[in-house]
Amino acid sequence: MSKHQNKFIAHVRISGEQQSLEDHLLGVGKIAADSAAKLNLSLAGELLGLLHDLGKYSVEFQAYLKSAAGLLNQDEDADYVDAAGLRGKIDHSTAGAQIVWRELSKQGSLGSMVGQMLALCIASHHSGLIDCLSADLNHFGEDKFSRRMRKVDERSHLDESWSKFDATLRDKVCTLLVHQDLLSSIHGKLLCIGKNSKGVVAQQQIGLLVRFLFSCLIDADRLDTATFEKPKANRHRPHGEYVDWKTLIERLELHLAGLTPKHPIDGTRRDIAQHCLDAAQRQRGIYTLSVPTGGGKTLASLRFALNHAVRWKMDRIIYVIPFTSIIDQNAKVVRGILEPNDDKTSQGRIVLEHHSNLTPEVQGWREKMLTENWDAPVIYTTMVQFLETLFGAGTRGARRMHQLANAVIVFDEIQSLPVKCVHLFNNALQFLVDCCDSTAVLCTATQPLLGEVDSQKGALRLIKENELMPNVEKLFDDLKRVDVLDRRKPGGWCEDEVADLAVTESEKAESCLVIVNTKKAARELYRRCNEKANDFVIHLSTSMCPAHRKQALAEIVGRLASRQQVLCISTQLIEAGVDVDFGSVVRYMAGLDSIAQAAGRCNRHNARRKGYVHIVNPAQENLSRLPDIAIGIQKAERVFDEYHANPAQFDRNLIGPKAIARYYQYYFFDRRNDMSCPVSAQALGHDDSLLNLLSANALASDEYKKVKSHAPPLHLRQSFMTAAKAFKAIDAPTQGVIVPFGKEGKNLIADLCAAFEVEKQYALLRRAQQFTVNVFSHELEKLQDAHAVHTVQEGTRILHLDPRYYSAEFGLMIEPVNPMENLIE
Repeated sequence: MSKHQNKFIAHVRISGEQQSLEDHLLGVGKIAADSAAKLNLSLAGELLGLLHDLGKYSVEFQAYLKSAAGLLNQDEDADYVDAAGLRGKIDHSTAGAQIVWRELSKQGSLGSMVGQMLALCIASHHSGLIDCLSADLNHFGEDKFSRRMRKVDERSHLDESWSKFDATLRDKVCTLLVHQDLLSSIHGKLLCIGKNSKGVVAQQQIGLLVRFLFSCLIDADRLDTATFEKPKANRHRPHGEYVDWKTLIERLELHLAGLTPKHPIDGTRRDIAQHCLDAAQRQRGIYTLSVPTGGGKTLASLRFALNHAVRWKMDRIIYVIPFTSIIDQNAKVVRGILEPNDDKTSQGRIVLEHHSNLTPEVQGWREKMLTENWDAPVIYTTMVQFLETLFGAGTRGARRMHQLANAVIVFDEIQSLPVKCVHLFNNALQFLVDCCDSTAVLCTATQPLLGEVDSQKGALRLIKENELMPNVEKLFDDLKRVDVLDRRKPGGWCEDEVADLAVTESEKAESCLVIVNTKKAARELYRRCNEKANDFVIHLSTSMCPAHRKQALAEIVGRLASRQQVLCISTQLIEAGVDVDFGSVVRYMAGLDSIAQAAGRCNRHNARRKGYVHIVNPAQENLSRLPDIAIGIQKAERVFDEYHANPAQFDRNLIGPKAIARYYQYYFFDRRNDMSCPVSAQALGHDDSLLNLLSANALASDEYKKVKSHAPPLHLRQSFMTAAKAFKAIDAPTQGVIVPFGKEGKNLIADLCAAFEVEKQYALLRRAQQFTVNVFSHELEKLQDAHAVHTVQEGTRILHLDPRYYSAEFGLMIEPVNPMENLIE
């Protein structure tokens, strides 16, 4: 421990042990350097770590910290202050930013740019990246970065802190500031961006480079702090401590070799997996895997990812999946292969699921410890979490971004990408591949045209040769197992008519799946079918927690396997990636991509002569909050009509590659103005887009010019914080609520309410993801008004649900359920 630990402290444990400020700065510098080394930016990472808490050397901050920790006595020490009243009010993040900015801006234009990038990271490490130019209506166009860098010394404590800075660390910082590799390494990444991208695309990607460095600092700061405060809770492991890729490949190959062909389609699935194995030796890049539903993409893509990772010495594999229901199933399959029960060699968890936000962004130190940072070889996460990592507010999501470098990122069901995020996503993914040495695989039966959108705003550079399947058209012909029946009619189908059709199909084909567009429709149709068919009707929706859905799916799979009659009423959660095989499917009219996915749940293994998918148009359906579905229906109807006029132009396949391509041409053209993630004046004070805010920030720049008569004197002009707060990966933010499903759910809530050790809470919260339902803000407000949600412990914001609001049939409800409906054991 440093000899100065009692003079300048960074943290104090509850038990009274002190962490010296020098030890903290060195620790953060080392971890940040290791993370940034993935982009050859270790010097920048180390410098960020050494300077991020420079302001803590001030008398004012030390008095605050020691008073808060009880090291100063109110009656005896003159330096004692009221710590509670000063929390968050003493600036300790500006001083280090000012040093970097002051010294590097002396080194020409490149030094000035690098200085701004690093200063942004340090100044923002407790808030999330700050705005360079203000997008706030009251200060529109104001140069907030320069204002922060000019903050007076009596508030930033720069001179005082620099004079008290440990001499050894100060010398190290001075050496780093003039090290030629500091600027040249970042310049190399800027050249990489400029080589491949121009205009707003390049500017957004430079912002992503800043966020990468920010991520390295944030994660290092959180890990070092957590390791000191709770040493047993340290979960950081260098990648070298993971079980090696070759061992995981051996486990997968052993599993594949042991599969006995059971279905006519299994030969084609083996061919698909072999093509993925062969392609794994290719260069890093962006690949597409266009395989019809039921083609075995899960294990085929894993085969590619593992072999590609060992070929290029990559750090981790990240699966990005649209729905938690698919994570439930796919992660279980992959964990069963890669984590055998008798394994004695692996270092901890191999497959990690991360898909629920149990802790809101405003976090206490406990919740910071509980936040996942994707420290595992194989990660399963959602598209929402992935986008939050790249664009979300605060520090929780951002700390994970550096894990996306040198990774194989597999996007399962990529067609589910929110349309408004297309350009942001394209530019970010291209940055991760071009500049962060990652590989991406876009998996789907319905490949969206992400390479054919406006290239000036951001299109993927996709080439035909990067399709992993050699003949996609033939593959779709070989795997055609269903006929899609257009049963739309004037005036539409009433619910009783749909219920009659569903019951009839379940009797004729032994099993029937009905997929609707809203949870309300699913509940109502379930009730009507239950009146007609009774004991074999099952409901599925995202109002049910994952453990509840797993139980329902297990019952469905069991009845299907034993050829018992079963009728499932589900929202669209079941139509992507869930391995079920129904004799018949009824689908409410939707986008053609959704229809194709629904068809994948019918005659999945080609064991029947033919499967039928009935497309019906409901007479009454409120899609006012679901514009993506409403527009998708319009474009699908147009393709349906063109198909009926000339089936040959679509190779007589209503859900084949040509029909899907035509659908996306219509859909993307109609949504082209939505792809830049527009933000309304109601939300921001003026109409804008997140693409603009995160790139050129033209409107704020123009406003600056009007006032100052010259352009802003900044290399980066982004409104990072404004954009992050406005960003929502889905149309409304959700909060995870732990629900009392079954004895395990109830016991879990009881354990969380009683647990005070953070390590124990961490393990419990991992389990709690299986008992969590994400609710929208308006739903949460109603539950709070009814006193139906409670915090697990005072001082946390982790919520659990009153048992009276959880139904055995429908899951979480906004109103209390009938006592007979909530008998869940």
